[in-house]
Amino acid sequence: MNSLKYNWQICRTVAGVTYKEWSAYRTHSMVSIIVGPVYFMVQYFIWTAVYGDHSSLGGFSLPQMIRYFGATALIGYLIMDFADWNLSMLVRTGKFLTFHLRPIHHRSFALFQKIGHRSLGFLFEFLPCLLIFIFIFGVDMRPASFPWTILSVLLAFMMNFYVNYTIGLTSFWLVQSNGIRSAFMLVSGIFSGALIPLDFFPHWLQVTQFFLPFQYIAYMPAMVFTGHYSLGGLELSIQQAVGVQAVAVFITFGFNELIRRLAMKQFTAVGA
Repeated sequence: MNSLKYNWQICRTVAGVTYKEWSAYRTHSMVSIIVGPVYFMVQYFIWTAVYGDHSSLGGFSLPQMIRYFGATALIGYLIMDFADWNLSMLVRTGKFLTFHLRPIHHRSFALFQKIGHRSLGFLFEFLPCLLIFIFIFGVDMRPASFPWTILSVLLAFMMNFYVNYTIGLTSFWLVQSNGIRSAFMLVSGIFSGALIPLDFFPHWLQVTQFFLPFQYIAYMPAMVFTGHYSLGGLELSIQQAVGVQAVAVFITFGFNELIRRLAMKQFTAVGA
């Protein structure tokens, strides 16, 4: 019991220190206040032109489409992750050894780093852009169900972390995981639904998304936000969608744990 309390205090401290550390560079976060709305405005003009005289495309009306992209933009601020880059850097420089000797393993440390970092992002990225979307663009950013949306975003937060941390673990075999990281970011940008709703994809590709992590990072929480989820001909209630998302996160955690244990064996095998 004392050990759990001690580890919890360590994790809280890590989150607090990360928050304070990045507070010194909050202008970096402030840039997102410009980039986010500009990207949203580009999407607004593109989709307004695409819709033309059409009242609906892919099951979305134009106001629903604009609301969808507002949701994905805000969710992106909350779940952004750098665990893969950070872990790769530690392995490459040999600094991971110092974490390997600490009382908590690095994954817990990295998770609370992310919590501290995104707490700052909530204040300096999420909230300002939310106000801009509401009062300047006039977008209705009220979720269909606030509790279920919060839960779905938390699950997306964990999914993004576990996937990125798994990519970072490949550094124990490859040393440099930048290639895998770049490829994942490209594929994730397309198949997460952040660039285009997955409803516009071919049916077989929509079905495939249930077995990949991408839709659980952006598309599903955005659809939970809007109050209607459908993909691959399957329609789910908000509760069912969040349940599927929770199962996907649990499976991803199990896969991450397997890779982590294999990586630790690899780490000791090279004499570190």
